[in-house]
Amino acid sequence: MREVIEAALRAAEASFEEPRPGAFLVRLPGQHKLATMTWLIVGDQALHVEAFFCRQPDENHAEFYRWLLTKNGTTYGVHFALDPVGDVYLVGRVPLTAVSEEEIDRLLGCVLTYADEGFDRALELGFASSIRREWEWRAKRGESLANLQAFARFADPDLGVSPVERPPGAAEGSH
Repeated sequence: MREVIEAALRAAEASFEEPRPGAFLVRLPGQHKLATMTWLIVGDQALHVEAFFCRQPDENHAEFYRWLLTKNGTTYGVHFALDPVGDVYLVGRVPLTAVSEEEIDRLLGCVLTYADEGFDRALELGFASSIRREWEWRAKRGESLANLQAFARFADPDLGVSPVERPPGAAEGSH
């Protein structure tokens, strides 16, 4: 099984390491989320897939978790889950009999898509106040706002609307 996984990762030209036999840590580069570190761990019966998505939200918990649960209804191979402290992960299990190079590629593509495309919306829902404070702090000091531009519509006081006020379906990843 290790050979199949390693062949799939090499074919995809993925950056990875195998810190212990059968446990692969893969770096998936994103556009919204800089990178998603993803574990592929070979078990006795199944391949375990796990990727950190974001820490537990600071605010707006009901809407944040509603959004995650709604997303779970449309995912393939992995789903959003919480760890004991409330941090959010993408996790899944695939029977070893179903693991192939193509399936590894499909699973990693799904992890990357769900993590990257949903990241901005998750931050809007669960961390809007922190983002606004960071925007204000940087603006006052003349610091770069480049990596906050995705949140300008609610963080910039000259443009702002609440991320919760946005109508359903108005932003990528909100359905």
